[in-house]
Amino acid sequence: ILQLLGATAAVYKQWIPNTNFETASNWDKGRVPCARDVVHFEKDKVVSVFVGSPHALTDMYLPLNGEFVLAAGAAFTASDGSWDPGCDSGGTVRFADAEHRAWFDPTLWQDVLPGGEPRPSGPIFSVDEERVPCRYDDVIFPPETSFRVNTDSSQPVIQLRSISVMGQELNTPSSWAGYLGGPSAPLQFHGNGTLQVTGTGCPDKSGCACGNSLDGPRICAALLRASGRQCPEPACQSPLQPLGHCCGVCGATINLDFTPDFDLQKYQDRLVQELLSQPKYAGVQMAISKVHKAQTFLGIMSRSATPLIQIVLMDDRAGVQAGTAAQQLAADIMESIAQHGEALGISSGKMEVATGSTASGQVGNHPVSRITAGTVMGLLFSLLLLGGILFLYRKGKLRLPALRLSGSWDRLEDPVSPAPASDKGFDNPVFNVEPPDADLGEETPKDLQVFYLNPLYDASETET
Repeated sequence: ILQLLGATAAVYKQWIPNTNFETASNWDKGRVPCARDVVHFEKDKVVSVFVGSPHALTDMYLPLNGEFVLAAGAAFTASDGSWDPGCDSGGTVRFADAEHRAWFDPTLWQDVLPGGEPRPSGPIFSVDEERVPCRYDDVIFPPETSFRVNTDSSQPVIQLRSISVMGQELNTPSSWAGYLGGPSAPLQFHGNGTLQVTGTGCPDKSGCACGNSLDGPRICAALLRASGRQCPEPACQSPLQPLGHCCGVCGATINLDFTPDFDLQKYQDRLVQELLSQPKYAGVQMAISKVHKAQTFLGIMSRSATPLIQIVLMDDRAGVQAGTAAQQLAADIMESIAQHGEALGISSGKMEVATGSTASGQVGNHPVSRITAGTVMGLLFSLLLLGGILFLYRKGKLRLPALRLSGSWDRLEDPVSPAPASDKGFDNPVFNVEPPDADLGEETPKDLQVFYLNPLYDASETET
């Protein structure tokens, strides 16, 4: 159980590659130089090389800028190679280029225990952005090793809790500044990113965001280079895309809204003990962390981001069964939230799933009352908005040229319909006389009908 719980308040990440003289992969021939070899360091390449044992060489070309860090008893001696039966005919052996090893390459880091031992495998994993040291993590460069790492970054400062180099832990800003002022640091670290040691861990029991989102593209680019420049083909039709993860996954994600009472570490331990440890969930892995999700309004991305707890669940099933165990675990988590969420400091949870037999989609939300309340509030807001527009329109404060309102209001304003366009006159009840029949000829306009009827005037009286 203790191994399953795994994560402690502090997270230790150890740098994997080194520039040691005795590491065979650091040489172009894939072996450590022997007595008949000529060792060649590129003169323009900056190196820091740890030497752990004595070596006899025929010749050695050194770089213009570099260092050898010699362990006790380590040394170089010149030899013609005649006394080394284990060495072949000899030749030129070149030191490999270490310039391309980047800080934001997740394949070059591993999670370790405080003493540097690899952390036992378990059901807990990290999304890709969190496989690289986060702002409150402890970084370890193994003792008795040399290294060179490119710190190019999209953020001006890369914050860390502590850095251990050559067995020395640097956990205060002053101790780290002193190390940076020494001769080795410029040979070990290069790039535009500045490493900063704070000496402080995450101050929030609900967890802290990793802080690598700005360098997410660098992280994903490094992963894709290592995997053939493309994500593996998922078994589900529409894979999920967790925040901080480079490729789509089959399984389930849960986003939790939380209160100040929420404790991330305790909740993770609870999930492992009560659910993940069950035999039916063997093969399911979980990543849980605080992330910041960008907000949108009417399709416009907001500058603010909302913190939430993201749970990512994946399983080792294939074909149409891919993601089904993760889906069942997510359903159990949502049921637990419905029963105990308030006591755990969880105010709501939203679940999405994608399995080999279904496309991704939202299949659960807790509590439902929040959805209902949100829907009602949305309808009330829409009605108030529409009523306000109509009120301003009736008062003449708002002009809507393209809007024609037909209904009772129009009838109240215009009780009498306008006369037909062809009628250019009007009826007068006092004057009622028919126009004389006369042919006005071509020069008389056909639509000239200017007359009115007057009942007080009798046309016969004028005929005398």
